[in-house]
Amino acid sequence: MKNNEAIGQRSLKAKGFIGSYKWLILRRLTQLLTMMLFLLGPVAGIWIIKGNLASSLILDTVPLAEPLYVLQAFAAGILPHSTALIGVLIIITFYGLLGGRVYCSWFCPVNVVTDSADWLREKLSLTGSISVSRNTRYWILAIVVILPAITGTMAYESLNPVPMLHRAIIFGSFSALSVILAIFVFDLFIQKKGWCGHLCPMGALYKLIGSFSLVGVKADKRSDCDDCMDCFIVCPEPQVIKPALKGEQKNIEPVIKDSSCTNCGRCIDICHKDVFHFGIRK
Repeated sequence: MKNNEAIGQRSLKAKGFIGSYKWLILRRLTQLLTMMLFLLGPVAGIWIIKGNLASSLILDTVPLAEPLYVLQAFAAGILPHSTALIGVLIIITFYGLLGGRVYCSWFCPVNVVTDSADWLREKLSLTGSISVSRNTRYWILAIVVILPAITGTMAYESLNPVPMLHRAIIFGSFSALSVILAIFVFDLFIQKKGWCGHLCPMGALYKLIGSFSLVGVKADKRSDCDDCMDCFIVCPEPQVIKPALKGEQKNIEPVIKDSSCTNCGRCIDICHKDVFHFGIRK
């Protein structure tokens, strides 16, 4: 029978604050550390990482390149430097193994903005929302890749909120801030978890990259589930939970296999029965 306690209260009573928020805290620390490493160079002259979240170089040795950025370059007829290609390979391998959308929940700075909008939406008890298909992000991804082939320019990069947020923090760019504010307002008033869950082309690409990842969330203790629904409410992609959690009678493995899962760990934190944990998918 469903318990009517507020979301998260059951977990707090059963596991305490750290047990209920450990993965969220680790995510925020990872996002903060990532941004600080990028800021150390311009602010303090300590260049551990040079570049930005689209293309960077770690300790003047290890290149990293955002796959969508390089895809646009190819489409625009721009041949990326060999270091960029190596950087893409490193990124694809890393996120391919861990689950592509780990990027979305653990490293993307826009995630903090959208999570904040979702938190405020809950506090204000805002329930109205338009219906946007989650497949819309794939159409946007296709447009983002096709546009450079037509225009010869990497058009999306002038609106891409990830580097825009980077520029907003470092340079205080008003145009960059306006893009981030628009996403916040969209998620707050128009579509619940709208940008990351329905529209973001980078999220769509990372979903494809993580289709065969090794690491995922498992529901090995699903028989202990008491249907409180907390995990469905906090999950940014709640449709991925049901097969693993409720598929025992259909002989479905207790593993979240849908690569839409961001491996954010909120279902693990929020579950007062400790049904979920991270593990190897196979």
